[in-house]
Amino acid sequence: MGEFGRGGRLQVLEFVTDRALMELDFEKLLNVSLQRVRELFDVDTATVLLVDPSGEYLVARASVGLDEEVFQGVRVPVGSGFAGRVAQLRQPVHIERVDESTVVNPLLWEHGLRALLGVPIVAQGELVGVMHIGSTTPRDFTDEEIELLPLVADRIAMAAHLYRSRAEQTAAAALVESLLPAKLPATDSWEFAARYVAGADTGVGGDWYDVFPLPGERLGVVIGDVVGKGLPAAVVMGRLRSALRAYALEYDDPAEVLGKLDRKASHFEQTTMATVAYAVIDTAADRVQLALAGHLPPIMTLADREGTFVEVPLGPPIGYNLAVTGRHNATVDVPPGALLVFYTDGLVERRDTDIDERMEQLRATVQTAAAEAVCARVMATMVGTRPPTDDIALVAVRRTA
Repeated sequence: MGEFGRGGRLQVLEFVTDRALMELDFEKLLNVSLQRVRELFDVDTATVLLVDPSGEYLVARASVGLDEEVFQGVRVPVGSGFAGRVAQLRQPVHIERVDESTVVNPLLWEHGLRALLGVPIVAQGELVGVMHIGSTTPRDFTDEEIELLPLVADRIAMAAHLYRSRAEQTAAAALVESLLPAKLPATDSWEFAARYVAGADTGVGGDWYDVFPLPGERLGVVIGDVVGKGLPAAVVMGRLRSALRAYALEYDDPAEVLGKLDRKASHFEQTTMATVAYAVIDTAADRVQLALAGHLPPIMTLADREGTFVEVPLGPPIGYNLAVTGRHNATVDVPPGALLVFYTDGLVERRDTDIDERMEQLRATVQTAAAEAVCARVMATMVGTRPPTDDIALVAVRRTA
């Protein structure tokens, strides 16, 4: 081995085991790592490309010596060219000829690179991206260099995984917070209260609630749960929420609104499934029209009576064109003093408890009172001192006396 073989291995190992690296933010860690790699491997360029959300392209994220790649937003299809081949094979690749026949990014040969070594960046079995180093002079990368560069890639993979997890959690929480109603409507005869709590295990996910005014002295109430968790579920939730609001302005029938939402989700969100309950309150007639798409039935209680589960035709969830036979409504009279409670399954599902027992516990907990007091009582009884494992949405609607 040459000089790298005698002292380089120790320097690389010292670098990748440096605990201070993990204290840097992700952008700084990338820059520090690439600078150090260029010095340790005595190369002219070092670049990191990360997989985009589609999983089909590598996008230049950081570079030393080839900054144009980042500035110009270079995108390389997975499976094409040099970096794409590294991503596809998930193993080191080195080439000693850099031109149109071996790479798809012209910046590489325009920069005068003569040799490239690339390694995949993989975290927990998932491809995160590719790191490659390049030399402007002819060079045959040694077996030891091919063995050591993946160690740096592994360290970057670990940081990328943590960064993406934290970034997604932050983005999902901000998205959900922006979409939940900042203020619930109120009338002389109807009052509302709501709760939303992220799950301790799943974090922010696809649960949501919505209450909005509609033309003709009507109010819309929605509660839903997108299958999945984290940012992907929150993004789909945002799309469904906006679409449902739009359909609610065009169609009076809740079942028709859910049918339109189902058609939209099945066409544009082809891997999405969600349960939704949508109710339209006719404030002039003191009644509610309600449709369920795979969602748990609301609980209704009258003054001095026990709560009961509202009998509503249960249609299939939103997505996958499951409602081939159409969707149906129920009309419920809501006399003064009556209360309706809508909720997502996170409120009643616990790993160590039968769901039927939890449903019965919830039913017995719902008693006529002010909407805010009902929410407080339900959360105290059903959640108590144990953090919920899944996210929870809860809406109480009271017809005041």
